[in-house]
Amino acid sequence: MMLNDIAMIAIVGAMTGVTTVLFGFGGGFVVVPFVYQLFLRQPAIANNALHIAVATSSAVMIVNAGWATFQHQRRGNVTADILFPLTLFIGLGAVMGSLLAGQLNEGTIRLLFILYMLVTIVDCLVSRRFLKGCEARPLSMSTTTVGGVAMGAVAALLGVGGSVMTVPLLRRHGFSMKHCISHANPLSLPVALCATITYTFDGWGKIPDSGFIGYISLTTLVTLVVAGGIGITISQRYFPKIPDWWHARLYVLLLIAVLIAMLW
Repeated sequence: MMLNDIAMIAIVGAMTGVTTVLFGFGGGFVVVPFVYQLFLRQPAIANNALHIAVATSSAVMIVNAGWATFQHQRRGNVTADILFPLTLFIGLGAVMGSLLAGQLNEGTIRLLFILYMLVTIVDCLVSRRFLKGCEARPLSMSTTTVGGVAMGAVAALLGVGGSVMTVPLLRRHGFSMKHCISHANPLSLPVALCATITYTFDGWGKIPDSGFIGYISLTTLVTLVVAGGIGITISQRYFPKIPDWWHARLYVLLLIAVLIAMLW
């Protein structure tokens, strides 16, 4: 891997730290398109580029989302009533999605990623509850169980951590963007853990180059984690609080930017 590639990875890593704090993205929506393009240019492993991107993204999310969760817990922004039992069903879905990903080819996963982004963006724009907010109400049993499994499966399959589903879900149930994001990070952890373990074993010995554990690129992972830590620290210390109205709209704009990057 060239020095300029490592420099670019570091910049993207810092961006994942910022998006983790501001939008609850542990890295997936920023990391997957970038790492995919990076390894697509390497002929020896181009056929596994998207699997590498998703696997490495999942490993990054363990660290980023874990640290952000710790910080939100210290500040009292995380409540057990929202996390459980939703976390358990998301974890179950994550196992299913990770296993399914190993059976799909690169083109199918990329297409699913793009379609999923389109559906999410349209849903956020159409839903008045997301952009304007509404009165808070508890999650139903069907949302927690069936919805939790579906969210975990899709998130692990595409390497996106689940925040892009949990944030709109909680927003439509009347939570402020601040609380949606503070809960998105811990809800991403079961997805990241299950996906990382699955991709490690499923990709064992399938990448001809050195520096890989399963589908996970170690150099990319370390660079992203270190730079992400810097991005998280800067965001928490120096970024001003964003009004809820703007926070929701910036969230959608970021999704659109990632979709454009993946299409390109």
